[in-house]
Amino acid sequence: MKWLQLILVIWFPGLGACGDSGPMEAGAASAGGQHREDEPDLGELAQILAQEPDDRRRLQVSARSQAGEPAASVEGPVSLVVFVSFQWLELRRGGVPDRGWPVSTSSYGTGSQAGSHRTPLGEHRICETFGEGARPGAIFESRRDTGRLARITTDETDSEEDHVTTRVMWLEGLEEGLNRGPGIDSKQRYIYIHGTPEEGLIGTPASHGCIRMTNADVIELFDLIELGTPVRIVE
Repeated sequence: MKWLQLILVIWFPGLGACGDSGPMEAGAASAGGQHREDEPDLGELAQILAQEPDDRRRLQVSARSQAGEPAASVEGPVSLVVFVSFQWLELRRGGVPDRGWPVSTSSYGTGSQAGSHRTPLGEHRICETFGEGARPGAIFESRRDTGRLARITTDETDSEEDHVTTRVMWLEGLEEGLNRGPGIDSKQRYIYIHGTPEEGLIGTPASHGCIRMTNADVIELFDLIELGTPVRIVE
């Protein structure tokens, strides 16, 4: 059912250590029978899934391509939406869903309190990026490439190390009192979008506050965004 929900985000876009200075960052239902937009027909959804490969770690599908329209035809400014409930990151162009990837948000849930290791909600922007040209699997500490490569796992291995790998996109909160300001500040909590060696956990909440992606996906996303790209994180 989790992956039914993931596909749902693409087809029905109306639905809606890194974090907190982890180990690697220390020191640095329809009413009245009427169908609602956010409640798609599950029978139709099942038909869609029957036509698509069941790939737990990489459901990188362009909504517009699925609809028969090439993604290249989408124009407009890029923005990102992270759907925590679906463990999904969607890229939009001009407000139109263009493509998406499975992600992993915090295993502790959502929240902004410093030290909570939770993923913050609300409006953010990408304020700094690191890792352009780095090798896939490169380990970053305090946003610097260490020259070491992580061992990528595709099973459900959950290591004690919270390695940040391949690319880093640092998020800055934009909402005072929610994700910006003393004790709740996303940037000061080191909330990133980044690669992870634990690719087998993508699609489930497993991070320490950041938004994890597979290493191939984070490279693709990195090449599509720019400084200032808006990022909205919702439940």
